[in-house]
Amino acid sequence: MSKVACIGECMIELKQAQGTQQGTEAGLYSRGYGGDTLNTAVYLARLGASADYITALGDDSLSDEMIAGWAAEGVGTARVVRLPGKLPGLYMIETDDKGERRFFHWRDSAAARSLMDLPQTPEILSSLAGYDVIYLSAITLSLYGGEGRARLFAALKRAREAGARFAFDTNFRARGWPDLDVARAVFQEALAAADIVLASTEDLLPLYPGESNEALLARIPGAEVVLKLSEPASILRLQDALHPVQAEPLKAPVVDTTAAGDSFAAAYVAARLAGADPIEAARAGHRLAGVVVCHPGAIIPRAAMPPDLISATSRKASP
Repeated sequence: MSKVACIGECMIELKQAQGTQQGTEAGLYSRGYGGDTLNTAVYLARLGASADYITALGDDSLSDEMIAGWAAEGVGTARVVRLPGKLPGLYMIETDDKGERRFFHWRDSAAARSLMDLPQTPEILSSLAGYDVIYLSAITLSLYGGEGRARLFAALKRAREAGARFAFDTNFRARGWPDLDVARAVFQEALAAADIVLASTEDLLPLYPGESNEALLARIPGAEVVLKLSEPASILRLQDALHPVQAEPLKAPVVDTTAAGDSFAAAYVAARLAGADPIEAARAGHRLAGVVVCHPGAIIPRAAMPPDLISATSRKASP
């Protein structure tokens, strides 16, 4: 079975309790956990991939709960570093009546931010060469300082030389990048190194305002690039040829767009590992994301997962 390493941060998630967005109970929230690359790891595991999560957590009961939850989902936790006295970050989701989300974060001293500066860091980075795919996002890169990012990029280069593929999600949050020139430089380095780029106009336009889809794609040198659009569609660039992919119509109202991109990435990577071509993988990504946005929070109930998503995609891709 192909192995995927997902690197990043998971936080405590507070989301508005169902039915309490208005009225006297508007302040009620339910607690869970989430984070872009962790969400992707969970969905990868649900889709049959072998996914390990690489991060740092504290030695508190909430961190214990996270690890137990990940293990129950089938996500590997052997590469999670526990730091005495530290805590995970926290975020709150606020959604409007169209399901669009707004995040509030408390994470400046979260354990995950130390991952590239620990005694365990060299061993963790060396382990990346043992994976088939290494997946991380721009949010992951925003956690670390310049020296930490340099260590990570050097390890990615070594892993790719050993046969691993690097999948980069352009997930951009301006709060994590106070200097946009630094952000653009880091993006350029990541885009140049990636074998698979999962981008979106929502992520790239804040960095490159006013650019067309074609201009945004021209900034990405890789041979396998997905650009998700503001409408439910994407453009794939494969060996310099462009292929539009339209999402299927939604079967239920949108209630929360949290983890739409994370779930798309999971289905895309899982489908590619199962042998699907990129166009079918993008269709799988749109299908899963179209289900996720119809549920509150980052991780939907297991029973809501689309049946046979990857097996059907792989059959279509077979000669």
